Amino acid sequence: MDNITLYLPPSIKITDEQLFKICQINELIRFERNADASILLKPLLGGITSNINAGLTTQLANWNDDKSQGVVFGSDVGFILPNGAIYSPSAAWIKLERWDTLTDQEKQKFPPICPDFVIELLSPSDSLKTAQEKMREYIDNGVRLGFLINRKSRHVEIYRPGKEAEVLESPGTVLGEDVLKSFVLNLGMIG
Repeated sequence: MDNITLYLPPSIKITDEQLFKICQINELIRFERNADASILLKPLLGGITSNINAGLTTQLANWNDDKSQGVVFGSDVGFILPNGAIYSPSAAWIKLERWDTLTDQEKQKFPPICPDFVIELLSPSDSLKTAQEKMREYIDNGVRLGFLINRKSRHVEIYRPGKEAEVLESPGTVLGEDVLKSFVLNLGMIG
């Protein structure tokens, strides 16, 4: 199944709360909301993509093991970005001081915060162009470092504020730079 974009007339507004409830009762579909309020319906991941996602999140969680630096998220959370979009990256990290500014209620649903770091793993149903646009949107909304991993081409695109995306061909590892000091993402499992 390919991603489906549902466009709504301007008179229909789905609130963050309503979208959260829709997600809770429709477990077989992943939902995201674009900044233009269109709803993106995404199929569940296949086994290989899900396994790689888990590996990416595990590496990030292991690096963040003592949890004093920040909070790690997998692909099953939606973040409300400043532009109103609600996106669910493959893996994400938020600096602890920023996460702690949210209320418990905000943390329970779609957190209204843009992650500091995101990883997007291109799945077979994803469009590269759409994923690249999403990465730029993440950066425009406050992400400080982002990795777009394309398993098919074995390219990793690195996104940083104020810079063009850097494309690495078949890297074995990618560094977390100054955002995730000493983090090294091993890409051996994406082959």
